[in-house]
Amino acid sequence: MGGFYTPTQFYLFVYYSSINLNPMKKIIYVKYVFILLTLFSTYSCGKNIVNENASNSKVKLTDGESIFLDTLQHRTFMYFWNELNFENGLVKDRSTDYSPASIAATGFAIPIWAIGVEHNWISRKQASDVTLNLLNFLINSEQSESETATGFKGFYYHFLDMKTGKRMWNCELSTIDTAWLLAGLRFASQYFNSENKTEVKIRELIEQVTNRVDWTWATLPDTGFYKNTVSLGWDPKNGFSDYGWTGYNESLFLYVIAAGSDYENANTAYNQWLSKYKWENPYEGLEHVAFPPLFGHQYSHFFVDFKGISDDYMQKKGIDYFENSKRATLVQQKYAIENPLNWIGYDSLTWGLTACDGPGADNNFDDKKFNYYAARGTSGPNNVHDDDGTIAPTAAGGSIAFAPEIVIPTLINLKEKYGNKGLWGKYGFTDAFNPTVNWYDKDYLGIDQAAIIIMIENYRTGLIWNYIMKDSVIENGLKKLGFVNKN
Repeated sequence: MGGFYTPTQFYLFVYYSSINLNPMKKIIYVKYVFILLTLFSTYSCGKNIVNENASNSKVKLTDGESIFLDTLQHRTFMYFWNELNFENGLVKDRSTDYSPASIAATGFAIPIWAIGVEHNWISRKQASDVTLNLLNFLINSEQSESETATGFKGFYYHFLDMKTGKRMWNCELSTIDTAWLLAGLRFASQYFNSENKTEVKIRELIEQVTNRVDWTWATLPDTGFYKNTVSLGWDPKNGFSDYGWTGYNESLFLYVIAAGSDYENANTAYNQWLSKYKWENPYEGLEHVAFPPLFGHQYSHFFVDFKGISDDYMQKKGIDYFENSKRATLVQQKYAIENPLNWIGYDSLTWGLTACDGPGADNNFDDKKFNYYAARGTSGPNNVHDDDGTIAPTAAGGSIAFAPEIVIPTLINLKEKYGNKGLWGKYGFTDAFNPTVNWYDKDYLGIDQAAIIIMIENYRTGLIWNYIMKDSVIENGLKKLGFVNKN
């Protein structure tokens, strides 16, 4: 996609490139790519990074809170066990019959299977068997320039056929979604640490999958706004997206995993990434690097425990990325309390804007307009993205480790007040709801469910953090990008 395109031009390009899809698939595909492309247009060697603040013991909860979180985690876990092809390890993007696999949801599923082991919902053998099945699929699936391959240059397509593992919906070879796959695998390389045949093979194959990703190939040229950064994606017909990962968003982890995998351009790319940060002060005491949808403040924290470690930018600001995410979470609650757009339902216990499903234009009335899937968000009243009154439980749930004092009461309130109306079901919270038009989503989305269960577990036990922070690739990546202990 050479040259510069406006968001509208990109929308039309993607629309016509997907013209052969059925209406529902087209809506999902077009909305996702449009959001992706419009959102992101707006280190030195130190001592070893060992996060001394990592959680190693369970937190204190009331009996009622503990029971609620147990129930929420178990129901959410069942998404990743039921919406799964055990033979190849692929996990559905969403809970519909037609849904393809999402390589990001699959990456997130790997530590979620381990959570199931720790809670005695499945056996360790079941978790290791499905993880090995996934790795065998990844190693043996086609990596080529073919339009129906599973991946190329070590990267994987965003959507894959659940049975065959072939590319679906003319989607992009996704650098960020590949990073989430690698994140789950790096966790597994530490978690499956026994000497039995299955777990030894898991560790061997993880190294192969990690090492074959060609980050240099995915780097944009040394010109333009996105110079020297990792491109958002690639497809066989059009090549690389002209947009690269810059500014603060969920791809912080992408640069950590790339740097730890001996990406030669890591420091140059990361400096470009840092140069596009936007430090904002929406409310007194809540200054932070802004990114309106909360998922951008959550996903990297599924795996890396950023408490107490900072890169050069955060060192100068006197905080770390964990504190940054906490402030972003508190800003969203404060915004809901103020409710400047006067949506029904917003209050101190009903809040949370992030990328999620929505009621869509069929529900428009008067001057109120509603989106389908959109990257909703706010970094304060002067930085609002697609707020149409739609609230996603994953926005609060994925922030539980940052601000449990407001998240736990919010999640309990959402279930008690809206659960019987359609917000609660077999996999816990459905994706989103909108009280203004009395709309409740019927679908569950894999990546949004993952945020809830993973971050609850990190809050309660530190499980994912405690394993992955010992991984050499993660340690090396943090060191190369200049992360040091603050103390």
